[in-house]
Amino acid sequence: MAQAASKTCEVCLSAPGSQYCIDCEEYYCENSSDLIPEGKSKCSEHKEELTLICNTCNAQICTSCVTGKHNGHTFSKIVDVIVQLREDNETKLRGKTNEANKNIQKIEESLDVFDNSVESVIKAINDEGNMIKRMVDKSVAQMIALVKEQSKKEKDKLMNMLSDAKSVLVDGQTLDRKRNELDKTRQDGSLVQKINNLKDEIDKLHINSLPEFPKISFSRKSVAEGDIRQLIGTYNISNCAPVLEKTEQIHGNLYRCSRCGREEILPFGYIE
Repeated sequence: MAQAASKTCEVCLSAPGSQYCIDCEEYYCENSSDLIPEGKSKCSEHKEELTLICNTCNAQICTSCVTGKHNGHTFSKIVDVIVQLREDNETKLRGKTNEANKNIQKIEESLDVFDNSVESVIKAINDEGNMIKRMVDKSVAQMIALVKEQSKKEKDKLMNMLSDAKSVLVDGQTLDRKRNELDKTRQDGSLVQKINNLKDEIDKLHINSLPEFPKISFSRKSVAEGDIRQLIGTYNISNCAPVLEKTEQIHGNLYRCSRCGREEILPFGYIE
């Protein structure tokens, strides 16, 4: 039978308990009224209310059972077991909730640290790449300047040789004009001397032998993308590996089945 009350509902644990069950000695709200049991369990042997739990046998018993076949066993009040179980569940749930909150905080902090580390690695790669680019640009500029310097020396040599060849050509053209004039001169003793003088001048004309002309070429060095990456450096990302789950040690009473003999550890206060 239910009566009016004002405490918290024992079922939903949130709404005000508007009804009180005398048999169950518990408060219920209107939404949980359908869950009110018809009455408390009775001992099949003594027809008394089951108010105790035999810790030795893990069974619900009445007060008369204490002096009967459960004599010498240890007992707990059902209400105390229920309170203890509720407190254990609340403590365990609170602990898991706190652990979950701590894990969330650690994961968020780890994400921030990891993001900052990624940015640092990216910046380091860019800095290293830019430094290598500057070194490459500098080496290219130095190589081009060296090519220009050395090629100018060889070109100057060729220009001097060309100038000498042109001078010889001019001198030859001058001597050729003298020869044409001598051909028009009267043939006498003086002409012989003049022709001999012309011969000496022609012999003095020196034509330099052609040299081994300079050549220039470029040999490309084979470079793969992997070689470039090795110049920049390497990075390493450790895997987000799962950790081994912690196993929870369960304490309880050891029970042996009367039929098969199998043994099993059941938690304290276990109700079958």
